[in-house]
Order: sequence, then structure tokens, then C-alpha cells
Amino acid sequence: MRHEFALRVYYEDTDLAGIVYYANYLKFIERGRTEYVRSIGIDQTALKAQEGVVFAVRRIEADYILPAKFDDELQVVTTTQKLTAARVILKQEVVRSGVVLFSALVTLVALDGAGRPARMPANIRRLLH
Repeated sequence: MRHEFALRVYYEDTDLAGIVYYANYLKFIERGRTEYVRSIGIDQTALKAQEGVVFAVRRIEADYILPAKFDDELQVVTTTQKLTAARVILKQEVVRSGVVLFSALVTLVALDGAGRPARMPANIRRLLH
């Protein structure tokens, strides 16, 4: 499954040279992940309230390939790469006009209310597969 989330680079996203500040790519892909999860039918608020499970970022491998600039129209492309009982690895790319500017592998883990690793409910694993 492939999910695309569109965004535009605003002045606040850039440094003095008009180039996207490196940490903002993490914000962009966070928005993409949130919309991806929502689009496949996972309500994270309900997941926490009903199952006591939340997702947390465990690891990010990031490659900054080319700069994005002020006023660029970008796409955050998210795909599931690997899924286990308690974690999911997503590939996320920030793309401008078909050219990959930033690429990351993001490992999310399921945690219980005490912050300990937890199994994802079966229905959630099916949605992420």
C-alpha cells in the first residue's frame, strides 16, 4: 500500500538561504505517517482509549538527498516495509516533481500505557499489512 500526503514549504520551514531546515523533514514525515494511519482506518485516539496501545518512533534512518526550498510543493510517500507483532517499519520519502529529496526508514513500536512494548491488536496489524 502506498499513501501520498501533499504539503507546501512555508517560510517558517526554511533557513536564511530559503532551504528547508533539516529537522523539518521529520515533521513532514510525521504528518505523512499520521495521515497514512488515518487513511487505512486506524483511529489512534480510540486505539489508546480502547486497547491501551500507542505507537512510538523507535528508530529513524534518514538520508538527505537534495534540498527542498521555500514554496515547493512536496509529497510525502509512505509505504509499509515490514510488520511484526509489536512493530512496523515504514519507508517514507519526501518527493518534489517525482524526484526524491529525502528518504527515511522509520521503525514504530507499539507500547502499553506504562511505556512497555506491547503486541499490536490483530485488526491493526491487518490494516498495516
